[in-house]
Amino acid sequence: MEKKQLDYKETERKRAIALIKNPNLFNGAKSGRVITSKGKEHSKEEILLNGIDNIYKPIQEDVLEYFKENKIAFWNVSKAKEPSDGPTGHLLSSQVCCINHLFPIRHDQENVLRLAKAVCDDFIDVLPIETDKCSPGFIQFEAVSDINHLNESDTPTRGSLCTSIDALIYAKHKNGSKYLIPIEWKYTEYYDNKDKSIEDRRGEAKGTEGKGKERLKSYSDLITKSQYLKSLPNYRNSVYFFEPFYQLMRQTLWAEQMIQHKKDERIKADDYIHVHIIPDENKKLLDKEYKISKKPLKETWLGELKDKEKYVIKTPMDFIKNIDNNKYRDLLNYLQKRYWK
Repeated sequence: MEKKQLDYKETERKRAIALIKNPNLFNGAKSGRVITSKGKEHSKEEILLNGIDNIYKPIQEDVLEYFKENKIAFWNVSKAKEPSDGPTGHLLSSQVCCINHLFPIRHDQENVLRLAKAVCDDFIDVLPIETDKCSPGFIQFEAVSDINHLNESDTPTRGSLCTSIDALIYAKHKNGSKYLIPIEWKYTEYYDNKDKSIEDRRGEAKGTEGKGKERLKSYSDLITKSQYLKSLPNYRNSVYFFEPFYQLMRQTLWAEQMIQHKKDERIKADDYIHVHIIPDENKKLLDKEYKISKKPLKETWLGELKDKEKYVIKTPMDFIKNIDNNKYRDLLNYLQKRYWK
């Protein structure tokens, strides 16, 4: 069990490198982009030279236009010589994984509804997300609020310097309520036990905790007042400031603030369900006994929620498998070969 936990990311890395030779997946792409590590340059076979080759071919141009025109930041490998105006070439990027799964169907109302129903069968419709200036559809990527409710950066960019949702669906429940479905997408990620409530800013003296204090100032009062998160006597060193729970905390607060301020937001929501997409094989993320809780991921996070039905974990395949198999045969074949084995 422990060996499997340790090997998943490396297994996926080797498998992805081997798949580069498949012209139907990577269009003859070349890999070996240079990164800098410990003062030395290294060629990495898991990073494509041209990041656009990392995207499912039929959507490549549309993805570039959507991100550019909506002023969304692409994730890029730290210390890699990658352009900032295109997708990363890293084969294990969860942002790219999310795009490849969801972007091809984002304008298809019927099939996006099938995704929503995979989360909760009580959804009867999905609504267009018109806060995208360019090419709005029924799924939005790197979603943000209109107003900075979480006391974050004064110069936020979708996908950078603020809480952004990997993908968002806006659905209608059978009871008439409008729901946010924020989607946090994971692939091979796992996390150490770094406490973000005591972190220093770059260049600060060790032990200053400037960045940690800033985070505590931004989120602590919102957690205390939250209808969805359990409040704690002290948030410093608490579960809310350890990954992956730090991300889940911020996204829960984001959804809650969107709902509380729906009069001021263009997306008018009454409720939410938070979806975490994680492959079953990523045991080091799912089954790790987290130091802060002595429990695995799901049990830890449900323990911090007042309403446990607000959080759902799905595998990528289970989330998307109910879309029209005939209409999306090529996409499903691509996803099967590249991600689902």
